[in-house]
Amino acid sequence: MDEANPPELPELDLLDIEVWRLYWGEIERRIGPVFARSEARSRAMAYLTGLLSPVERKNSWQLAEITGSATPYGFQHLLGRADWDPDALRDRLHTYVTDYLAEPDAVGVLDETGFLKKGMHSAGVARQYSGTAGRIENCQIGVFLAYATSRGHTLLDRELYLPAEWTTDRTRCQAAAIPEKRRFATKPALAVQMLERTRTAGVMLAWVTGDSIYGDNRKLRGWLEQHRQAYVLAVSGKETVWIGQRQQSVKSLLAGLPSEGWHRMSAGTGSKGLRYYDWLHLELNDPTQVGWKRWLVVRRSCSDPTEVTGYVAFAPAMATLADQVRVAGMRWTVEESIQTAKGEVGLDQYEVRSWTGWYRHITLAMWAQAFLSVVRAERGAGVAPKKGRQNLVGRSSLASFKAHRRLRSV
Repeated sequence: MDEANPPELPELDLLDIEVWRLYWGEIERRIGPVFARSEARSRAMAYLTGLLSPVERKNSWQLAEITGSATPYGFQHLLGRADWDPDALRDRLHTYVTDYLAEPDAVGVLDETGFLKKGMHSAGVARQYSGTAGRIENCQIGVFLAYATSRGHTLLDRELYLPAEWTTDRTRCQAAAIPEKRRFATKPALAVQMLERTRTAGVMLAWVTGDSIYGDNRKLRGWLEQHRQAYVLAVSGKETVWIGQRQQSVKSLLAGLPSEGWHRMSAGTGSKGLRYYDWLHLELNDPTQVGWKRWLVVRRSCSDPTEVTGYVAFAPAMATLADQVRVAGMRWTVEESIQTAKGEVGLDQYEVRSWTGWYRHITLAMWAQAFLSVVRAERGAGVAPKKGRQNLVGRSSLASFKAHRRLRSV
């Protein structure tokens, strides 16, 4: 396969071929400036082509075969020694995703996933709990931020979690090319780093959500409140909140919920249709931010009233329970983004061991997934096009394409 050619995906056969090529050409124009050498730029596009191909395993050997390279050494060089910055490529991903998927009610969704590994030499690998496996495994843990709107969802940022056993062993860090300045950071602290970057990049998030790993972390919640960033974060029973001028555990509040005030509402569409729960929100003590409020939001199973989940919410005072339910129900988008990135573009199918190699592969895989998300959104796969914009299918000229998208310069 020629490196300059876009991948051929069966599910996109109905898309006008000229427009398809324009999408692919735009990817090359957007990422091109990150690569100083034309060889690295061509190799990166070939790597993306391989990630988007139907080949079952997406390591360097298989990608070389599917893209017509005699050996995998070019891809190994791209992920290892070639001169380019994966963080610069990530920053361009921010712009690409928001150019296509942005909506005023965008939600940033936090989660982590495990990458099972053999041996102890890959950066950050350790015996640690993996939610992916549901048990303690030898693995790396990646923390991710997804961007979700009614138009689509995709991974936006990433960080590799380093256990303390790594950050206290500088010799081991040097062997894996981990930067000297990198110190131990919890998963919520890594989440703050990603959220700070999105703010700096001008990515507007109406809400942030995530599971109790993030909701139980008061530093993360404090950072969000300091920046007046609305959130709905799950919390565990051991977390405490202030209500009625008294600090109480979430567990005790969930055990003594009122019988009145519940509302049956959908948290979105699941594999079996709309996901209905009973919902309640209790006002917590007001934050220092004028015009903002905190709530304890409770989700209760319709079939088993003893099955309850608590969330702490922070939002402008006019925010409704329906708003909070919608955000809580968006958490599945990051799980699906991670699963589809693993299944479709090889997010977890890498053979690199170094810090640099991990960030390079993961960032390129995120670009491949974002490309699919954008094309699906533009084709209107069950999603209405943005207000005032026409369907792109059938448009043939680059000028009309760019006018349609109102693209920023890159």
